[in-house]
Amino acid sequence: MNRIFSRRRVLGGMGVLGGSLMFPRGLLAAESDDGRAIAREAWIYAYPMLMHYQTLEKQVLNPAAPEYVGGFNRFRHYSQLYTPNNREIVTPNNDTPYSWAWLDLRSEPQVLSVPAVDDDRYYVHQLVDQYTHNFAYVGVLSTGREAGNYLIAGPDWQGPTPAGIKAVLRSETGIVMILGRTGLKNADDLPAVRALQQQYRLCALHEYTGDPAPVAAPAMAWPAWDSKTGLGLDFIAALNQILTLCPTQPSEQAMRARFARIGIVPGQGFDETALPTDVRQALIAGIQDAQAQLQAAVGRVRTTLGLFGTREALHGNYLNRAVAAHVGIYGNSVEEAFYTGSRLDNQGQPLQGGRRYRLRFAPGQLPPASEFWSLTLYDLPDRQLVANAIDRYCLSSRDRLQRDVDGGLTLVMQASAPDEQNNWLPTPASGAFTLVLRLYGPERQVIEQRWQMPAVERVSV
Repeated sequence: MNRIFSRRRVLGGMGVLGGSLMFPRGLLAAESDDGRAIAREAWIYAYPMLMHYQTLEKQVLNPAAPEYVGGFNRFRHYSQLYTPNNREIVTPNNDTPYSWAWLDLRSEPQVLSVPAVDDDRYYVHQLVDQYTHNFAYVGVLSTGREAGNYLIAGPDWQGPTPAGIKAVLRSETGIVMILGRTGLKNADDLPAVRALQQQYRLCALHEYTGDPAPVAAPAMAWPAWDSKTGLGLDFIAALNQILTLCPTQPSEQAMRARFARIGIVPGQGFDETALPTDVRQALIAGIQDAQAQLQAAVGRVRTTLGLFGTREALHGNYLNRAVAAHVGIYGNSVEEAFYTGSRLDNQGQPLQGGRRYRLRFAPGQLPPASEFWSLTLYDLPDRQLVANAIDRYCLSSRDRLQRDVDGGLTLVMQASAPDEQNNWLPTPASGAFTLVLRLYGPERQVIEQRWQMPAVERVSV
């Protein structure tokens, strides 16, 4: 058993290192085994929030980054499909051009305005808090196809709802991300998509009502993010800053109290060099345990059921939330979209470039989606789109696919061009890859797990 740390020993260390030491007081009477277990739990809890912060830093805090959206409270619209050159997120959606925005709600709410759309047009705005919960939606499946104004408020706002607001969408956190997606039917549809994107608007509440501007929120001391060290012991300092924007929820009070024992306290600094050697080793071991736990869980993922959604929908399953951030952060809640796919063929072998595969949907077994479905190929381990001669990265129900004689549908995946190319999804010449099937507006049989994607069959040459 690891020995207990005495108060004298730790305070003596503080005398040597200086009064600026930030050391978890609760661990003064805790065993290293406790610290290891708490570090494992805390790292799993923090992982999606850290990945979310990594995106925020690129898109909001770093004007030199290609992903920069221009600051808070404004949209940046992407009016082209993603290509292999776009690498700011993993498993990019190649069906719907994105509209990104980050809202600072600390001083006042923001109003999101959307236009009316035709019956054959799909769009959605996914609202994500600092925990990476999908806390609200505005779009054809959730709020309808009519025009509307939606007030997005942080946890502390208590004002009256202004006239003309269809709904108040309340976030648990003071910073909110909006990820908009607008359905693209084909390349000729790009001008219509761009015109629609320009009608998505944000304005501050005081501008909407014509009132004086409120007092500005204080400037944030955003921590620098280093992807090489941020998932090690440095995660504690980064999480402490993030948590200043995340009021403690009743369901997390006991957990936050445990985390405080290893120095996880909102707004508090963390100096890992001040830790006694055995405490530091225990925390590092806990982080390694968490990383192994996450990798094992990722390997078991077959669908996104239970991975994305509101706090209530996730039922306190923080491992699932971490898995979601790893396999495809910002995935939609299942009511909006369903994601499945495969890294393996029907023989249980990894999908590999240079081999031939097919995916056949039997008659009556096409992906059941009210809007549309798509199948996209990504390389591994990066999970990015793969360059190919015809610049085709996905197949979709909106494409002119050739049906089988019996009414089924067979999709072909290989590196070389087949004689019939309508149903061809090019693969890399070598290297592992994965397939992701997205269903927009999944029907009940999908949500209730009465429909499954068929196996990817390896075709003998």
